[in-house]
Amino acid sequence: MKEDQDKKLFCKRVGMTVFGIVLCGISVGFFKLAAFGVDPFQSFMAGLDSAIPIRFGTLYVIANICLLMFSLFADRHYIGLGTIINLSLLGYIVEFSYNFLRQIFSGPSIGFRIVSFLIGVGVMCFSSAFYFTADMGVSTYDAVALILVNKWHIGKFKFIRIITDLVCVAVGCALYLMSGGALQKLPAIAGVGTIITAFFMGPLIDFFNHKVAGPFLYGKREIDKN
Repeated sequence: MKEDQDKKLFCKRVGMTVFGIVLCGISVGFFKLAAFGVDPFQSFMAGLDSAIPIRFGTLYVIANICLLMFSLFADRHYIGLGTIINLSLLGYIVEFSYNFLRQIFSGPSIGFRIVSFLIGVGVMCFSSAFYFTADMGVSTYDAVALILVNKWHIGKFKFIRIITDLVCVAVGCALYLMSGGALQKLPAIAGVGTIITAFFMGPLIDFFNHKVAGPFLYGKREIDKN
């Protein structure tokens, strides 16, 4: 009986991991379509993309391998199936979802861009909560904040995530401008939307962790880790 329950829980965790990562990639497509600024890590990646002229999906893999080295050194607990899927596929899912949305919604109005941004924020936080709670390995970037909180006990997740997000935005902007990017186009990768996500993604992910993803996986046995 216990063995069957363990198998069911394992399958549920795998499903939550894949579901969360695919949705996360789609959410970035909505961010890019809105053009109010992408989420902080994608802001960093956009700056890196401007500085290094190779395909975005490939660049995403390389950048994440570098972050993977940090996680392997600091706390391997966060490296797993989710990490590998995220590292190898998320960049290409972002590429596909953005190109697909742009073909369907070419020249979106300001109202539609606002709706796209809100969808992007909500879906990203919701999806992140699912693969965090599944605990089968998170993205190499997400692992940084989790290690700082759970391994090194520096502070609460929602506050540490704000700090790591702000660092990503600052570095992304610097790389974009240093590589010759036009100042007037900067808001598309680091605009008001980026600032909003930098301050609210941590708390929103924390909310979905405890109110949706935790109860979905464990039912009434959800544990408040914070």
